Amino acid sequence: MLVGALMGATAMSVVYSAGVPAQAAGTSTYKELAIFGDVFERVRAQYVTPPDEKKLIEAAINGMLSSLDPHSSYMNAEEAADMQTQTKGEFGGIGIEVTMENELVKVITPIDDTPGAKAGILAGDYISEINGQQVRGMKLNDAVEKMRGAINTPIKLTILRKGVDKPIELTVTREVIPIRAVKSRVDGDVGYLRVISFTEKTFDDLQAAIVKIRKQVPDDKLKGFVLDLRLNPGGLLDQAIYVSDAFLQKGEIVSTRSRDPEDTRRFNATPGDLTDGKPLIVLVNGGSASASEIVAGALQDLKRATVLGTRSFGKGSVQTIIPMGDKGALRLTTALYYTPSGKSIQGTGIHPDITVEEPLPADLQGKLKTEGESALPGHIQGQSETEEGSGSVAYVPPDPKDDVQLNYALDLLRGTKTDASFPPDPTKVVLENTKKK
Repeated sequence: MLVGALMGATAMSVVYSAGVPAQAAGTSTYKELAIFGDVFERVRAQYVTPPDEKKLIEAAINGMLSSLDPHSSYMNAEEAADMQTQTKGEFGGIGIEVTMENELVKVITPIDDTPGAKAGILAGDYISEINGQQVRGMKLNDAVEKMRGAINTPIKLTILRKGVDKPIELTVTREVIPIRAVKSRVDGDVGYLRVISFTEKTFDDLQAAIVKIRKQVPDDKLKGFVLDLRLNPGGLLDQAIYVSDAFLQKGEIVSTRSRDPEDTRRFNATPGDLTDGKPLIVLVNGGSASASEIVAGALQDLKRATVLGTRSFGKGSVQTIIPMGDKGALRLTTALYYTPSGKSIQGTGIHPDITVEEPLPADLQGKLKTEGESALPGHIQGQSETEEGSGSVAYVPPDPKDDVQLNYALDLLRGTKTDASFPPDPTKVVLENTKKK
């Protein structure tokens, strides 16, 4: 877990809106609202203990929104700020990746050139106190929140280190920490690109990663790329479009359709494939949702890539973030998106061209759920949804050597395995405006 990153983010494709004036409700609606006001006053005045009025109102608003679908909600000022942190791709913190072990915060790795690394924090260190408060008994999220904070503010940490007899006291000053949206590496003669989330920085990070890989591997030696979207919960809609466009020369990437047919929007690719048409395999699983599914669906429909893995989560809706009073915000489902072939993945997910199951370790057998969007109470019914639903096991082995799906993709790119779906047949490309809408 990266210190300062929003935890447990709901899968989403998000756009931001300044808001539009709402149309006035009818007379009968205002009568119902008067009843709501009367109930609120009764609770406020007569409940057995004095209630928190602000929490009452927030609960009432969220009750209304949760009756619509699982992804619409009201965010108070703190939650809205967390959402902005997540989508902006940076935060105020010290720059360490952590987990919880033996009731202490364990440092997985300090990020280069961040306050944590400069202060001497090492991988394997245990943080026992944060600003004098014991970590034991805290949840990881709470500990992470305490290490986040305003830029240029100090934080005092007590660190336990193997081989050091006494606790180490460090005071670290928070700085702006970028959240890595893309991780990349060269695997012999293949470029590996893992998109972690779709933040404001995703396309820029992806572009830089592709450039770096192409500098490391001569063009005549580079077999192709693996684009890993597994366990990616989604994020910004525009970034999903940019990432798709990075591999495309033409064609419709995605369309969004709202309640008013006149509000339908289509987003098309522009000339310029950053990989110059190198073979591409996209990895997906049950943890690939929303913006991830937009990318996988576009590259699959336009026959630019072969999708490999297991069925994705199946979230085909778009949420608009509308600022409200006191810096809160309304997250409202305003549209459904459709792949270039005119297909909605809502409740069904992206079906891979090549299905490859990822075996689970013995200690995880039966513990990982396979449910997707279709299993969420109150979800919007998809146009092609069946009882089979969406989603699949969402697991990626920590060691690439054990990663069956990744190694299958590498074998295809290197020609040691073959499949009729790879490479995709360009004669079957769904071109823009040739499909029925």
